[in-house]
Amino acid sequence: MAHLTYLAVLIACIVGTLPLEFAFRARVYRRGTTAAVAVVPVAAVFIGWDYLAARAGWWSFDDARLIGVRIGGLPLEELLFFLVIPVCGILTIEGVRHFKPHWAVPGGDPAAGKTGPLE
Repeated sequence: MAHLTYLAVLIACIVGTLPLEFAFRARVYRRGTTAAVAVVPVAAVFIGWDYLAARAGWWSFDDARLIGVRIGGLPLEELLFFLVIPVCGILTIEGVRHFKPHWAVPGGDPAAGKTGPLE
């Protein structure tokens, strides 16, 4: 069962933030393309960095905590981490902004219903 640890943490993050999409109208999954534009370029940089660090021996993964699937030398869970965690973060921010619209990011116009760049 230990080999599911990393995957279980990622699933728990998704399950823990998923209600924000519906209960607080975060609308992150409904705006998947916009979320992808925010997440994928940054994920690509960090995945590259992660790959180089692991290859150089500066970073390693506990195989006992992984399912064993590797893509490009990195564990599947590590690749998913760079997508799941930022999306969960965006969900959290959007959920909070549902209750605190005055915390809008610069450039947003709460009066017009636009509270930031994800609109």
